Amino acid sequence: MHFLQSRYTTLRHSKRALSLAVACALTSVVFLPGCSTTSGSGGGADVVVSTATAANTPRVGFLTDYDRLKPVAGLDGILCWRAENVDWKQYGKVQVERIMVSLKPGQDQSTVDPADLKILTDYFHNALVTAIKPTTQVVDKAGPGVMQLRFALTNLVPTGTMESLTGTLVPYGFVAEAGSGVADGLPAGTTPYMGETGMQAQFRDGATGKVVGECADNEIGRKYAASVDKGVANATSTWVGGYMDSFTSWNYAKNAFDKWATLFAERFNKLRGM
Repeated sequence: MHFLQSRYTTLRHSKRALSLAVACALTSVVFLPGCSTTSGSGGGADVVVSTATAANTPRVGFLTDYDRLKPVAGLDGILCWRAENVDWKQYGKVQVERIMVSLKPGQDQSTVDPADLKILTDYFHNALVTAIKPTTQVVDKAGPGVMQLRFALTNLVPTGTMESLTGTLVPYGFVAEAGSGVADGLPAGTTPYMGETGMQAQFRDGATGKVVGECADNEIGRKYAASVDKGVANATSTWVGGYMDSFTSWNYAKNAFDKWATLFAERFNKLRGM
């Protein structure tokens, strides 16, 4: 694990440098300001977008009732349901259980390194704990006053880095791609090779084991992020910031994990009146 993380860090640094060089080289073409520094992808919500519906949520047997899933205001496309008459304020502790993984049906498993899946689940687990800890004690055993969080990652598809390379480096190529996805009923800026990841979550009372809520989502990589909706000029700026994510197979999945961790922590606090 240490070797893999070191290798990833080295690769990440080299790609950041390449990102800066290419962005500056294309300044005369796309009129991009500020080539003295690079900006990362920022918050996960900026570079991934939800495509979840109750109909397209995979029935993998992880949740108890897929038909009850509905969009929830403030959760950026995540579908949920929760039981009535639950005193959420009683849950002062959280246990994050081992995260399960399933690839997207039809996905060629030879394209996915098992070591990557371990890194992904560790990353998501750490993101959840980091988001929850400021307001809630994280424990490793169930019991009274403990909310058990169970997660399954679904529909995992890595970024197609070679296709992403082509679309990113061709001058003006981003202009055409900025509208991609719309013809297929997907948000603007999404492409078939940008990566995809789904999530299913279950919330159980730590004392009784009763399921008190469930959620699901599916996120697809969006190279040009929300700025696409505001015009080409803003999309161009976002293109530079998202350049790094286009080359790392699982960066969009990690952005989705960051987004989910933050939203779940915020929602959990809101339900408890915090």
